[in-house]
Amino acid sequence: MIAIDGRYCKGCGICVYFCPKHALELSKEVNSRGFYMPHVVDASKCTNCHQCELFCPDFAVFIVEEEEGADG
Repeated sequence: MIAIDGRYCKGCGICVYFCPKHALELSKEVNSRGFYMPHVVDASKCTNCHQCELFCPDFAVFIVEEEEGADG
């Protein structure tokens, strides 16, 4: 799962540019800080390659790995 922290994101679009599967795109609406924030277009396209996370200059994008199963 791709997570974006709006407190740090400045809407530069680097994560969108480097996503090889085009799972992200910039919003068409400006947020309260005046930025076009990225959002997940299709989470099923994400292959957990971490490119968005690696290239984000503000550490605002990160991948949250889902656990395989619940231990009961």
